[in-house]
Amino acid sequence: MRIGRIRQVLPSFPESMQWKGFVAPLCAMSDEKIRETGLALGIPCSVINGFSFPEAGLAVRIIGEVTREKVEILRRADTVFLEEISRANLKNQPGQCFAVLSDMKSVGVMGDFRTYDYAVILRAVVTADFVTAKASELPWEVLFSATNRIVNEVNGINRVLYDCTGRPTAAIEWC
Repeated sequence: MRIGRIRQVLPSFPESMQWKGFVAPLCAMSDEKIRETGLALGIPCSVINGFSFPEAGLAVRIIGEVTREKVEILRRADTVFLEEISRANLKNQPGQCFAVLSDMKSVGVMGDFRTYDYAVILRAVVTADFVTAKASELPWEVLFSATNRIVNEVNGINRVLYDCTGRPTAAIEWC
């Protein structure tokens, strides 16, 4: 049944191709077609709308050199942010939300010690088509909770910023 739906969304999907559970290459498809295909495959909306396609995962959300340490820091911060968005059960859910690890470090204080750690940028947008978007007006309680959890639970981050820039002007993704 799903392969039939995929052929409806992607008429160029070859009849002779045997379904193996993976469709490639996605890089030749538009974001909209990839999302339609994901829905046809039964992939949850939270996964489909969480990423811009085709991308290299979290690596595109790291400003500067990509290292294992930075990927882990970003993964943990992103998870906290998505948990707080989900927990808030917002009436107007963002179309896409994520964290970006900046290459900027700042001085902070954790307990009795000074820190010199990264700043993370949180981004949430409302969009109907992923061509235009505006910053999601998240309640302060959600941003405050996400910020507190990130700086307390994610080693390597001591500052949290929120990106209010719309698209056009700024792309939805940072990189």
